Order: sequence, then structure tokens, then C-alpha cells
Amino acid sequence: MSSIEGKPNQNEMKKIKVMIIDDSAFVRQVLSSILNSDPDIQVISTASDPIFAAKKIIRDSPDVITLDLEMPRMNGLTFLQKLMAQYPVPVVVISSLTAKGGELTLKALESGAVEVISKPKLLTEQFFEESKIAICDAVKVACQIDMKKILAKRVQPQIIPKFSADEILEFSQNQVSIKNTSDKIIVVGASTGGTTAVQTFLSNMPADCPGIVIVQHMPELFTRSFAERLDKISNISVKEGVHGEMITPGKAIIAPGNRHLLIVRSGAKYSVEINDGPLVNRHRPSVDVLFRSAAKYAGSNALGIIMTGMGDDGAKGLLEMKHAGAYTIAQDENSCIVFGMPKAAINMDAACVVLPLDKISQHAYVKTKSSKEV
Repeated sequence: MSSIEGKPNQNEMKKIKVMIIDDSAFVRQVLSSILNSDPDIQVISTASDPIFAAKKIIRDSPDVITLDLEMPRMNGLTFLQKLMAQYPVPVVVISSLTAKGGELTLKALESGAVEVISKPKLLTEQFFEESKIAICDAVKVACQIDMKKILAKRVQPQIIPKFSADEILEFSQNQVSIKNTSDKIIVVGASTGGTTAVQTFLSNMPADCPGIVIVQHMPELFTRSFAERLDKISNISVKEGVHGEMITPGKAIIAPGNRHLLIVRSGAKYSVEINDGPLVNRHRPSVDVLFRSAAKYAGSNALGIIMTGMGDDGAKGLLEMKHAGAYTIAQDENSCIVFGMPKAAINMDAACVVLPLDKISQHAYVKTKSSKEV
């Protein structure tokens, strides 16, 4: 509630100021309602296309912008690139779930967007109910991000139940068994800023590396485009995971968006299981789920890596891996876009070593090839 004479009170002054850019009046209205329902957020203006938005940005000085990618007069990607060059503001991309949209979203992340929210073409009440938390969380995350780090690299409030990995896979240390196999595997977890981090990690990984499994917090369908792009620039094969796929040397498997991915073992061989269980740490896929399965079925044959990301998903799982005999690595603060997930793991003493991003690939490769300390 405003104070007298129309001046904002202290609480209003502290709110995150958001501008919505979308060509759909319906979407602008619904997004405004969603964001304004959060006591920490206030929508200060909207625009139907980037040309109108450009006139308002300097005037309104938003803390965060939500941006559609496909709009009239100027597409969102072109606008994003111009915005980052002239007036860098944290941007949350809200894009339709199409194959084309997936590719555009990856380009948007490379151009400076800090987060992606999936928007189906047929907007339903169920979509907005399920996405309300994610949309508000994305804006809050974006507001905290240092845009200098995002641009230099170029390359979620907590209301719903925060389920643990127990919802997907129960685990205790006496369940760990690595009999009949000595095959090594590498498991990786990342979130905000992770598209660039994972790309750097994989592009530096030798062709004869152990099998790699990755959970990157990313919406459904975008993970396929992400894997296809990484496959083109890496020395190893990279693909989106399918249920029952074998984990083999020289191949990286990306967890599909909106699906949990677990490691399972049959005899001496490892494969992946795709699971539709509930959100864990408010994520699906969840890093904790992947790491717990690695602790249970691979033990000391696994190597775990936790990278840049908001929150703490993966920290407990990395500790479980360490207790099961696995070697564990956390990305250091200086090379992270967001130091949340690695910091949580480090604070739990879950990491055997903390390394800058550009040192992780070689260190992990050597550790899986030798039992000697690096």
C-alpha cells in the first residue's frame, strides 16, 4: 500500500522492478499478475515489442526484463544483443517450446540472457499455476546476477514442497556395491551459467574419457538442441539421454529436460534410467538424484563435479558420493556465474578439491585414469 502523496513506502522501494516485453496482450497481463503477486516483485512497465521497450528502458530503469524471442518489428534475440551491448540488464527469456525456440534460447543464453522459462504456444491455466514459482524465482535469481560476469563469459522462492532425492531413490552407505566392475564414470551437475560451463568442460575433454552423465537445469526440448550443439564442438559424442542407454567411454549423456536421470548398473555395465518422479529441490531433472544414483551404483568408480548454479541442488548428493568413495570436484567462485550450488557443496565438505572451470576437465580425466593424487 502506498504512502501519502503517492510516494512509495519502504517495502515498495525494495521491490524488484520488472519490465515485460511480449507481443501478446494476454501474456503481458498474466505475467504481470503472476509477478505482482509476489511481495518482492513489481511490474513497472510492459511493451508489445522491442521498439516500444527501448523507449521505456532508460526512463523506467528496470532491474530485470522478461523477453519473448519471437516478436514483430525486431526479434527478441537481436534486441537482446543490442541491449547487452548498450544497456545490460538481467534478462529472463520466456520462449515457446518449439525446436526452433530451443535453438534460439541457446543463442539467447550465449548472448547474455540469464535464465529461460518455457512457454507453450497454447497457454493454459495449469501452465501458469505450475510455472508461477519458476517465473518468480527466475526473476529473483536474475536480479542477483552480476551482468559483468555473464557478458565476460559470453558463452529458483521456496513455497512448494522441497522434496529430497528420497522421493526418487532411497540410499544408505551399506547399499554401495561396485563388485564385478572397474569402469569409471563422471557425473556433472550445473544450473544458472551452466550452459557455458558444460560447454567448456566437454570441449576440453579427451576423446578417450570415461562415460559422462550431465544434469543441466534446462527446460524440456531445449536439452536436445543443447546436446546437438555440444556434439558438434566436442571431441566426444554428446546426446540427450534415452531410457536404457549405455554409458560408454567417449560419450556424454545430457539429462532430458523435465525428466530425472539416474545411473543404474547391470553386471559390469552402467546405463541410464529416465524417471518422471516429482520435483527434487524444486528441479526436474535434479542433480541430487543423479549424484545419489552414482553413489549407490558406482561408489568409488564415480567422479562427481558440481558447477555454477543458484541454490543447493547437488550438494547433498555430492557429499553422498564422497562418503561412498568417489572423488569430488567443485567449481571455484571466481569462474562461476552463480556460486550457489558449489558453495553449498563446499560448505558441507562435499568437495575433495575446488578448481577453476578451465582446470576441471584435465583434472577429472587424470583422476579417472590413475589412483594417484593429482
